Amino acid sequence: MASSSLVLVLGAGDLGTGVAHRLARCGFPVVLGELPQPTVVRRAVAFASAVYEGCVQVEAIRAALARDLSTAERLLRRGVLPVMIAADQSLADLLGPQVIVDARMAKRNLGISRADAPLVIGLGPGFVAGKDVDAVIETQRDHHLGCVILQGAAKPNSGIPGAVQGHTSDRVLRAPRRGTLRSAAAIGGLVVEGQHVGYVEGTTIEAPISGVVRGLAHDGLTVEKGQKVGDIDPRGIREHCFTISDKARAVAGGVLEAILVLQRILTTPD
Repeated sequence: MASSSLVLVLGAGDLGTGVAHRLARCGFPVVLGELPQPTVVRRAVAFASAVYEGCVQVEAIRAALARDLSTAERLLRRGVLPVMIAADQSLADLLGPQVIVDARMAKRNLGISRADAPLVIGLGPGFVAGKDVDAVIETQRDHHLGCVILQGAAKPNSGIPGAVQGHTSDRVLRAPRRGTLRSAAAIGGLVVEGQHVGYVEGTTIEAPISGVVRGLAHDGLTVEKGQKVGDIDPRGIREHCFTISDKARAVAGGVLEAILVLQRILTTPD
């Protein structure tokens, strides 16, 4: 499947989806890699949901699960983004992409290197541009969100979610224990503080604040104690739950800029 413009996005969560969506709209052929059981929270706007549902659509761009190379090639010809189960560098050997975007958001390098593709881009902390990747995109919510870093690293992970109407960590839903997640609310639904929104092995998960359920992990997912399984948006705007976020759009813009800048550098004579 090697192509002069093929982009492999590792991680099909909300940020990876924002990146894939923008690149696809700009004409790049894009393949996404994901885990066999994605833990994505904002699954209403994540191509990772194709692993569970077979096919999903986010803002007019469709993605579908592809279990082999021939299926992926067929989907691309139809204008559908293939999601393949293998969120690591092994997909690079199979596909031979021009660009790899590591959107796994592990806050550390999981083994990606500049040798894996002509252009390698990392999102957020854990990468060093000019060393293990060609560019890093800033993902921290501040003045520099979406900036392209060609030398050095992004800001370290603060461990604190971005503030929404003054709420940070208190808007996050976390698993109270290890076990199987069962939801008791729907993404986009309005909830009040203290309302039951899910269960793990019979232990309830309560909404920490009032608002709209912006994200909730897939029902039946095996989770660990303390794992993020959802979040509440105090603004209460249902539409925000089903559209790509401002953060994902900013990061996606940074990726597009990085690709164009790096391609120009590669093709400009010394």
